[in-house]
Amino acid sequence: MTTPTYAVEKQIAIAAVRRACGLTASVFNTLVKQETLTKEDASPVTVGDYSAQAVVNTILGRTFPQDAIVGEEDAADLRPESGNALRERIIQLANDTLTAPLVEGEREEWGLGPSQGQTTEQLLDAIDRGNYNGGKTGRFWTLDPIDGTKGFLRGEQYAVCLALIADSRVELGVIGCPNLPVSALNPSGPRGCIFVAVRGQGAFQIPLENPFSGPATKLTIPPSTSETLNFLESVEKAHAKLSFNERVGHILGITRAPTRMDSQAKYCALVRGDGGAYLRMPTGTGYKEKIWDHAPGAVLVEEAGGVITDGRGQALDFGLGRTLGENHGVVAAGKDVHGKVIAAVQQAKAEEASLL
Repeated sequence: MTTPTYAVEKQIAIAAVRRACGLTASVFNTLVKQETLTKEDASPVTVGDYSAQAVVNTILGRTFPQDAIVGEEDAADLRPESGNALRERIIQLANDTLTAPLVEGEREEWGLGPSQGQTTEQLLDAIDRGNYNGGKTGRFWTLDPIDGTKGFLRGEQYAVCLALIADSRVELGVIGCPNLPVSALNPSGPRGCIFVAVRGQGAFQIPLENPFSGPATKLTIPPSTSETLNFLESVEKAHAKLSFNERVGHILGITRAPTRMDSQAKYCALVRGDGGAYLRMPTGTGYKEKIWDHAPGAVLVEEAGGVITDGRGQALDFGLGRTLGENHGVVAAGKDVHGKVIAAVQQAKAEEASLL
């Protein structure tokens, strides 16, 4: 039996993520800069989430109609008359994105180009295609249309994240980072990257503007020492137990300050060597990590030669449904340091337990 290459899926996923990145950047430039809204309102995040999901799901629906999608949003709030203003804005944005001229590497039969406008009902149905609950068998996509909403609103790091899972294993991951510098060595230089990995084929960084014709940089997580190692952490304290991370760092003898950024851009930073280890430990009981928050990052890390597990050192299970199940945290790092980080996590947890 031949192993799938996922060549077509990869090209379509890159095209979908590129278009969604353009949409979200447009939302930021036209809405965030001009409007002061909370997330509970018809906020730029809401507009961007729905519109980007409509675009990506429309493309996947045209190209892989049998595939299910695990997404964050559904269109229930958009269908009643009370959602009319928000619905019209979302439909306009989605259609503007879908009908933009084709670029090199795209095809009209993917639902893209000037003649591919969709009706309101078609786009609402596309959003609702993201309501699949996942599972152990079969293939399905996971989508987070704006991962890192606070970073998005600040004009900092966020990501459009798409992954293909087959029989509980992530086979393809694509992460678009509109605000990430092309090179960490030039933080004020050009921005906008796409990171892509297919299992067994390596991890690559490609330019957001021209992903099919621009240079592809193969990524490998570099070795770390206690002097060069640091943690990639969430900005939001609600998302990770940062005081625990500090203790783990002390056990490991880490002297470099952590790099804090929102979204799965942290995974992208890790695989190209911008930080030594991704550490996200639970802040309390009850919260379960969503699969769309880690699926593309997981295959990216593994294809860059790294290891990703929970805080106990056990593999993440993407076949449990919409979440990763009981939350034991997430640790990702190069092979040379991952085991050391896990040992330090366990030591810090034991110290915590002894104080109870």
